Amino acid sequence: MNIELTEKQFRRLIDLVYVGNWILNSTREEHDRIADYDDAESALLSHCAGVGMGAIVRPEGRKFRFSAAFEQGGIHEAISDYEDAVFFEILAEELSRRDMEDESLDPLDMAELKVRIDRYMAEFEANGTNNLILETL
Repeated sequence: MNIELTEKQFRRLIDLVYVGNWILNSTREEHDRIADYDDAESALLSHCAGVGMGAIVRPEGRKFRFSAAFEQGGIHEAISDYEDAVFFEILAEELSRRDMEDESLDPLDMAELKVRIDRYMAEFEANGTNNLILETL
């Protein structure tokens, strides 16, 4: 298979592959990683040196992995922004469902759920988690 990409598109694809494999494999133990994604990542990275992007990869036996320079180059800021957004969205929905005392809401309750989620999101945007209080049992 041949795919035609500009150098900029190839570089963006490298970022996308890193982020995708991070989401799929970063929380797994080494023996539980999804090897097909690691293999696809390595195959893509094997082309980096040939297009002047050798600094973002490191050989590891017959495989290629991302270099420390790549991993420290800002990609984790994008991942962190995503994780923060998802964390607050999930937390807002879970708290809203808890407040409504029902996880299997009737479709008529969805408008109320959205109002509650929006209130929590406004609070989190203003104060993060600073005003959360957990009461122990």
